[in-house]
Amino acid sequence: MAWITLIIAGLFEVVWAYSMKLSHGFTKLVPSVITMVMMIASFALLSFSMRTLPLGTAYTVWTGIGAVGAFIVGIAALGEQVSLMRVVAAALIVCGLVLMKLSTD
Repeated sequence: MAWITLIIAGLFEVVWAYSMKLSHGFTKLVPSVITMVMMIASFALLSFSMRTLPLGTAYTVWTGIGAVGAFIVGIAALGEQVSLMRVVAAALIVCGLVLMKLSTD
């Protein structure tokens, strides 16, 4: 259950990062509200998953999902640049997440 909660928390992190971008510095109401709600939900689920998962594992996986997810959303929804180095960097983050999962009891 902790891993599922952690993955959902990471996905919520992607949502709040994207909505924060759309809020234009918290000047647009709806994206700003979505950002705040998703931040609270993401932190709450991260906190819940940390009841059983080690701090280092939980935080690393949470931020990794957020980083790679935001990278994908940036490319898919915002037209951000795709380059070989950026893709390799994202792939290395995913490899780190897999290793972190495999190294946790």
